[in-house]
Amino acid sequence: MAQKVSTSEALAQSNFDNLPATSYVRLPVVRGLLGGVSAATCWRMVKAGTLKTYKLTPRTTTFNVGELRSLLSAKAV
Repeated sequence: MAQKVSTSEALAQSNFDNLPATSYVRLPVVRGLLGGVSAATCWRMVKAGTLKTYKLTPRTTTFNVGELRSLLSAKAV
């Protein structure tokens, strides 16, 4: 089932190239960047070591923009 993308998530995806490499984004943005994969697929990638997470608070998990760019460029090759 397709999930609804909020305005802020769509804006973050469209401005991803303008974000500094030291920025962090949340799971919905990562899902969109990876072609709409499920949250479970993203967590499998974390478990496999393909994606690395960062905790901003005990309940806020994020992903580093620079590392996501590296992953996306490696997948494009």
